[in-house]
Amino acid sequence: EAIAQEFRPAAVGDCFGPTWETCWFKVELSIPPAWAGQEVHFVWESDGEGMVWRDAQLVQGLTKEGEKTSYVLTSSLKETEPHSLTLYVELACNGLFGAGKGSMIAPPDPDRRFTLSRAELVIFNRDVYELLVDLEILLDMAQLLGEENQRSFQALYAANQMVNVCDVKDPSTFPAARDLAAAIFSQRNGESQHTIHAMGHCHIDSAWLWPYEETIRKCARSWVTVIRLMECNPELTFTCSQLGLTSVLWQAQQFEWVRSWYPGLYAQIQDYVAKGQFIPVGGTWVEMDGNLPSGESMVRQFLQGQRFFQEQFGRTCSEFWLPDTFGYSAQLPQLMRGCGIRRFLTQKLSWNLVNAFPHHTFFWEGIDGSQVLTHFPPGDSYGMQGRVEEMLKTVKNNKDKGRVNHSAVLFGFGDGGGGPTQKMLDRMKRMSDTDGLPRVQLSTPDHLFSVLEKESSQLCTWVGELFLELHNGTYTTQAQIKKGNRECERILHDVEVLSTLALAQDSTFQYPASQLQQLWRLLLLNQFHDVLPGSCIQLVVEDALQYYAEIRSAGARLQEEAVQSLCRELLQPSCGSAESTLVLNTLPWERTEVISRPGPAGTEALALVTAPSMGYTVVREPLLSPQPVAVLKQEDGSITMENGVIAVCLDAMGRLTSLRLAHSERESIADGCCANQFALFDDVPLYWDAWDVMDYHLETRKPVTTLLKPLEVTLAGGLRGSASFSLRIGESSTLTQEIILDAACPYVRFLTQVDWKESHKFLKVEFPVQVRSTNATYEIQFGHLQRPTHWNTSWDWARFEVWAHKWLDLSEHGFGVALLNDSKYGASAHRNVLSLSL
Repeated sequence: EAIAQEFRPAAVGDCFGPTWETCWFKVELSIPPAWAGQEVHFVWESDGEGMVWRDAQLVQGLTKEGEKTSYVLTSSLKETEPHSLTLYVELACNGLFGAGKGSMIAPPDPDRRFTLSRAELVIFNRDVYELLVDLEILLDMAQLLGEENQRSFQALYAANQMVNVCDVKDPSTFPAARDLAAAIFSQRNGESQHTIHAMGHCHIDSAWLWPYEETIRKCARSWVTVIRLMECNPELTFTCSQLGLTSVLWQAQQFEWVRSWYPGLYAQIQDYVAKGQFIPVGGTWVEMDGNLPSGESMVRQFLQGQRFFQEQFGRTCSEFWLPDTFGYSAQLPQLMRGCGIRRFLTQKLSWNLVNAFPHHTFFWEGIDGSQVLTHFPPGDSYGMQGRVEEMLKTVKNNKDKGRVNHSAVLFGFGDGGGGPTQKMLDRMKRMSDTDGLPRVQLSTPDHLFSVLEKESSQLCTWVGELFLELHNGTYTTQAQIKKGNRECERILHDVEVLSTLALAQDSTFQYPASQLQQLWRLLLLNQFHDVLPGSCIQLVVEDALQYYAEIRSAGARLQEEAVQSLCRELLQPSCGSAESTLVLNTLPWERTEVISRPGPAGTEALALVTAPSMGYTVVREPLLSPQPVAVLKQEDGSITMENGVIAVCLDAMGRLTSLRLAHSERESIADGCCANQFALFDDVPLYWDAWDVMDYHLETRKPVTTLLKPLEVTLAGGLRGSASFSLRIGESSTLTQEIILDAACPYVRFLTQVDWKESHKFLKVEFPVQVRSTNATYEIQFGHLQRPTHWNTSWDWARFEVWAHKWLDLSEHGFGVALLNDSKYGASAHRNVLSLSL
């Protein structure tokens, strides 16, 4: 399609755009015959991301930030090779990190233009290049090994001698200069030297500062570039005895994109996977957020990922790689082990703002006692460049020296930068076993972890969550995404329960396996670690909300089909009176609740009903409430509600002044305090605006006290009592809340709507309770964990804002209060105050 377009002349210095546009360039080349025997490159530099196409096949990514600005036409021009050829360059009008206006993480500039700064044929002088790499390594050794190390002086004098020997105008002097460097590089280490396992790496965010659609091209640009590098380094193929250039890739979703959009490239990748050079690791559908997805969602991440790798590559993953997410749930070790994974690699905890994590290689133990061998690359990066400084840092930083003598270095440009470069490989070749430097070998994840397993007898164990002391705001940012995730997790659960029951009852029912897989994969995609946390641009948010809408729509249809099959006879008009209602319960316990059902003339009527565990019932005559809800408004504007189980007192601003069990004098609300108290905080982090909320925001607390509409009774009692009110928040936002107490219900519900128009503000709701405990309990995936309610240590106060799933609880012996939610994740419990971040 691109080739068929009409092309106009373009020149170096021309600008193209706007942002997110695609421009195609037809490049006609003619190599001078006089260049016979020379290495010839096509050089292209622009501030957009480029891809070279040749003979209708993509052959090379071009990214200035990834040091990929040339495509090798020939390593030694032969007379038989074509001297004239046509290439096409596909230019994406966005940079490696999007097109932020003013800063990288600012919203994209929609009118940005991208400049072509260089387009030319050049002769590449390989001998000069090799000399420069030699000198770089020697000078780095001289500078970084320190004056107390004699190797630094040996490297310095060797470099000085090279300069003396080398005449830049006389190439015949180059070999002698290179021999001087080789003499240094050939002096070997002792047996005790630390070994670094270097692995090519190309971390690509599935969406972040660019939309999902652009990620597909980022994958293609990067992975085809890695293929070219492997072709140019045939000696680096993987064998049992010689560890080859490996490119570590994860995220089955990205493989699936490339398989669909670039089948030719995908076939090449499959070949290199078979050779052991492209190594699928991770085992999940995407590199998901490590905190917010439900337990079932995390299981599906592994299920879909491992199934894809098994089907496409004939193997599952034994390592879980999640290098760039915002914390790691204490449930992950159990889920990993259940999915056949016993090894884990990340590095994100090196970003901790307060406490340095005490280990780089250790056993991580989950809430059930499951353990996985865990490694953090001590260089604290997954995008290294093979430099001396990085190798020395890897050894110096390693907090488990003496326990293990091996560690990882992940090298390569990510996010579309094309991964490893030839220069990175050439640097590390010189450091493979050079006295004074750690031993560097190109390796694989399996080889690294196999060696670590052999050395693991002295390793320490870390129990519980790996909490990232940064990016706490991602538990709350983009409320609609958080709500969509929770709702869609529930919808897919309900569809599967009802469809399974329908199949169990009627073997002719067509279980919607393929449709459910598609919907699950959409949901799993949105759980990527920059989408569900909300740390992405508006284009990505719009895509995510559209995917949630598709899941809701398709899920409702599948649910209806399952119910029609499951309850076909009960839904026949002859089988019930006009007043009967079919009630389904998809949770694994019997429930008695007040529901709303159609009444006469299109009205809504309330009914108290009981539905069995994982089942259904037809309600004709609703249950009689053992005690109706009593609602009473006092002269001072306060309202009391009681249902025989709990008693609630609300002041005129909708705050709880009393909450107690109906037949107990034990008060839940702290003396002199009000619960359901909204509070507004300033939210001005140091840098990562959508990601962070800093501890100093707590010093800016302002209770929300501007009443727009005082508390009024909205339902006077019986099966349901309720009252509502409205507040003004900040300068221009409003909040409306209805507080509901149902018959026989042991909790109060708060239906809250906020019209949010504030900037750099943070809204929370607080519940000071009359409970004393040093720990609060938070729901996580398939379980719960406890966190301290005090700030005794830096580890404690660094958790001023934490995450939870559907509830948090503060209890002492015999009594407690829990705060539940249907779409929130940010929370805290400090001393006796439970707080939910809205």
